[in-house]
Amino acid sequence: MKFLCLAYEEESTLNALSDSEWRALRQETLDWVESLRDSGCLIDARPLKSARTAAMVRVRSGALSVTDGPFAETKEQLGGFFLIEVADRQEAIRLAATWPSARLGAIEVRPIEEELPL
Repeated sequence: MKFLCLAYEEESTLNALSDSEWRALRQETLDWVESLRDSGCLIDARPLKSARTAAMVRVRSGALSVTDGPFAETKEQLGGFFLIEVADRQEAIRLAATWPSARLGAIEVRPIEEELPL
């Protein structure tokens, strides 16, 4: 089964890390990604740029609305994702719990629909 794991982090928490703490977290994350890649269950993993660079796009009654910057009224913003293929939900949750940033934020684990339902 494929799962998209969405990493939510509070940008101010990451920005408050010392340079050495940031480098250690980054290296731990790179090592984690490499170990998942080596295991064969990682399909892709990517960080996202700051939520301040985001745009929220909506079309209502044919009218386009674009809101710049973080839209959600929450401290945690989507910071990245990893797409995995594992046996089941329990394994996906187990892997998500080992993502280094899970200690600082939250990981949403969601199964992928293989095709658009009718």
